[in-house]
Amino acid sequence: MGERERATFGAGCFWCVEAVFRELQGVEKIASGYTGGTVPNPTYEQVCTGRTGHAEAIQITFDPAVISYEELLEVFWKIHDPTQLNRQGHDIGTQYRTAIFYHNEKQKKAAEKSLKGQQKKYDKKITTEIKPAGKFYAAEDYHQQYLEKKGLSTCHI
Repeated sequence: MGERERATFGAGCFWCVEAVFRELQGVEKIASGYTGGTVPNPTYEQVCTGRTGHAEAIQITFDPAVISYEELLEVFWKIHDPTQLNRQGHDIGTQYRTAIFYHNEKQKKAAEKSLKGQQKKYDKKITTEIKPAGKFYAAEDYHQQYLEKKGLSTCHI
């Protein structure tokens, strides 16, 4: 078994984002959570205030021999509108911002290259942040696999 890697993305409501990535072959584990802010161990209620600096995000553990980071980036771009600043659909606030949190220099370069390629597809400027991955705080248990637990098969994506 080869080395596993992590990818961390913010693309709006983590329930929907998690559900899409969970379907991909090579994705072994996903956690919904919070990252990019300054408050340690934030709760959902705190993040919803928009004052923690955290984004709703997912952290993926994947097998790069089965699915590449670049392939994960392709899915990331397809499932949300990266030109919307601090919102996705009806979800509004900095916690819903579009972001790629890279775990190493290779991911940073891939994210930057991917963003440049994606920008050619949009008339508006892409607002996606590309930042180093910091501490990731898993969301409360009831947020993990939320749609599956609720018996819902789809989200707005």
